[in-house]
Amino acid sequence: MNPRSMRVVPAGVGRPAIDSNGKILRRETATVSFDGGPRRVVNRIVATIERTRENSADHELCGVGIGVPGFIDMNAGLIVGSANLPGFQGFPVRDEIQQQLGTPIALENDANAAALAETLWGAGRGYRNVFYTCMGTGIGTGIVFDGCIYHGRTGAAGEGGHMSIDYRGPRCGCGKLGCIEALASGPAIARRAREALSKPEEHSTMLELAGGSLENINSHIVGRAHAAGDPIATRILKETVDVLTVWLGNIVDLLEPDVIIMGGGVASIPPLLADVTYVKRGNRSAGIIRQPRGMEHGPSAPRGYGPQRAIGNRVSSGHAEAVEGPRIR
Repeated sequence: MNPRSMRVVPAGVGRPAIDSNGKILRRETATVSFDGGPRRVVNRIVATIERTRENSADHELCGVGIGVPGFIDMNAGLIVGSANLPGFQGFPVRDEIQQQLGTPIALENDANAAALAETLWGAGRGYRNVFYTCMGTGIGTGIVFDGCIYHGRTGAAGEGGHMSIDYRGPRCGCGKLGCIEALASGPAIARRAREALSKPEEHSTMLELAGGSLENINSHIVGRAHAAGDPIATRILKETVDVLTVWLGNIVDLLEPDVIIMGGGVASIPPLLADVTYVKRGNRSAGIIRQPRGMEHGPSAPRGYGPQRAIGNRVSSGHAEAVEGPRIR
C-alpha cells in the first residue's frame, strides 16, 4: 500500500483521516441533524470527507470506513436497523457515499470497527483473539478472531451488550429482560441513582452536583460523588462492577479471548473498574485493558489510541503492565 495513502474513517461526529499504519493525520468534526432524512445526513458526511481530503492533499484517499450503531447487511451495504439512526433502515448508505466520492466504502457496525482498529493499531495489537466493549449510552461489543471481525451468519453477531444476565432484570431497549446494557450502561447507572434518591430519607451529594434536579444525574455525576465519599454513589458503582464481572466471566467462558479491551465513557469513570484485574472461570482468564476516552495520539504499542491502562495494575508513562495474555510473536 502506498505509505502516503489515507483512509477517512467517520466516527460519530468526528471524522479522522488515518494512514495505512493507523496514525491519525487529521480530524474533522461536523454536527448532523436527522430532520432532513438520511440523504441529507449522507450529504453532510460526504462534505466533511471532501474537506478532509482537501486539507490532506499530500495524501491519497484510498478508502472510507463508516461505523454505524446498529445491524448491518454487509453484502447489500444497508442498515437493517438502528435505534440511534432514525429513517436509515433499508437506506443504501454505502452505495450513496461511494457514488458521490468515487472511492471504496466499507460499512461496518461501529463497535466491530473499533474492535478491529484496537486489534490492528491499539491496545489489542499483537493479540490473535480480542473482545472489545464500548460502554456509554449503550454497550456495544466487537469480537476479533485471528485478526478478523467475527460477523456470524448475517453480519449481526457480536451484540454482547444484549446478553441477559438477569431474567428478572429491567427491560432493555431491545425488548429482552436483564441485558447488561440495561444494567451497566451510562443511562442504567443514572437510572439506579435516580431511583435511590427518589426515597425521601436518602441524601446524597449527587443531587447537589446535578443542580438539585434528579433528571440531571448521569453516570459521571455518580462517579464524582463516589470520589467525594458518597455512600449511595459507591453502592451503585459497586453493583455495576458486580454485574460487569458476571457478564465478562460469561464472555471468558464463551470466547476465551487473549485480552478484553474496555472503552467508552462509562469505562473512563475513574473508580468504576479500578479493582478489576482478571476475569477468571476455572483455569481460563483474560487480561483486561481499559481504553480511556479520546484518540488524540497515534498508536505506539502497547499504547494504542490514547493512553491505555491495565486495570488494577501500575502505569508507567501510559504503558500497560502485566495483565495481558500472550501476544503474537
